[in-house]
Amino acid sequence: MSAAEEVVAEGHQAVEAVPKRAMTLAARTSFVVLLILLIVPLFAKNFIIFQMTMLLIYGLAVLALNILTGGSGQFSLGQSAFYAVGAYTTAVLMEHFNVNYALTLPIAGVVCFAFGFLFGHPALRLSGVYLALATFALATATPQILKLNLLEHWTGGVQGLVVTKPDAPLGLPMSQDMWLYYFTLLVAMIVYIFSVNLLRSRSGRAFMAIRDNEIAASAMGVDVALYKTLAFGVSAGITGVAGGLSAITVQFVAPDSFTITLAISLFLGMVVGGVGWLPGSFVGAAFIIFVPNMAESISKGLSGAVFGVLLFLVIYLVPHGARQVAFLAHNLLPKRTKN
Repeated sequence: MSAAEEVVAEGHQAVEAVPKRAMTLAARTSFVVLLILLIVPLFAKNFIIFQMTMLLIYGLAVLALNILTGGSGQFSLGQSAFYAVGAYTTAVLMEHFNVNYALTLPIAGVVCFAFGFLFGHPALRLSGVYLALATFALATATPQILKLNLLEHWTGGVQGLVVTKPDAPLGLPMSQDMWLYYFTLLVAMIVYIFSVNLLRSRSGRAFMAIRDNEIAASAMGVDVALYKTLAFGVSAGITGVAGGLSAITVQFVAPDSFTITLAISLFLGMVVGGVGWLPGSFVGAAFIIFVPNMAESISKGLSGAVFGVLLFLVIYLVPHGARQVAFLAHNLLPKRTKN
C-alpha cells in the first residue's frame, strides 16, 4: 500500500456523509409542505405571517451554512457578517438609489458572493477550529465597521436605516405582510431548488469529496482551493439574499442587529435541523425563532435557562437533529403499510 493510500485509508470524515436521495424530501412530502405553506397565511394574522416570513429567511441563511459545513465540511461562525452585508446592500440600494426591492436581492447575492469568495481564499490555510475562529473574528468586526463615520452617510451609522416596506403589485388584494411572505416563499423555493441541484452536480460532488477526505479529493484531481473558496462564495451569496429579504421584511437595518449572537443562532439552527440535510435548515430556523418565545412564556426571568434545557434535551435525544427524526419516520412508515 502506498503512502497516499495509507493516508486515505486512515482518513476520517469531518461531517457524516449524506446520501444524495437523503438531501431533500420526497416529491409527495414536498408537495404537501408547499401546499401548507401556501394555505396557512390565508387564515393567519399578520404577526403570524411575519413570523413565518422570518422563518423562511432564517431558513435560507441556515441552508447557506449547511452548504458550507454539510457540503464542504468547512465550519463558519461568520455568517452574520454576510447576512449584514446583504441587508445593508438592499437597504442602501432601496433608500439611496430607489432600486426596486426585487432587483436588490440578486445584487446583494453577487456582492456577498464576491465577499465570501475573497474571504475564503486567505482562509484556505485554516481549517477546523482555526477557521471557526477566523470567521468569528469577521462576525465580531463587521458591526463595528458598519458604525464607522466614513460609512455613516450610506449606512446611517449607529442609528441604522429605515427601509420602506413595499406594497403588493398590480393592486392585489393582500396586506404588505402577506405579499412579502409569498415573495419570500418564491425566493426560498428558487434558492432551495438551486441548492439541491448544486449538491447533486459535479461541483457538489467535489464539495463532498473535500468534506470526506481533502487529501483523497486532491489525489483524485479535485481543485481543493477552488472548490473550498467557491463553497464559501455560494454560502455567502445565499446568506446575502436572506439578509436582503430580512431588511425588506423588518423595514430596518442597524449594526447591532447583526452581532455574533445571530451567527451562533444560525449555527445552532443547522445543528438542530441536521448537518447536511437541506430541509432541516427550515426546521432549525423554526427552532431558533419559536423555542426562545416558548422558553420566555414558561419563565420570563429564567428564559435563558429554560432555552438551554430544551436545547440540551434536543441534542441528547436526537443528536443528528431533525434529519434523524425524518429518517426514523421514513423507516417506520413502510413497516406500518405492510402490516
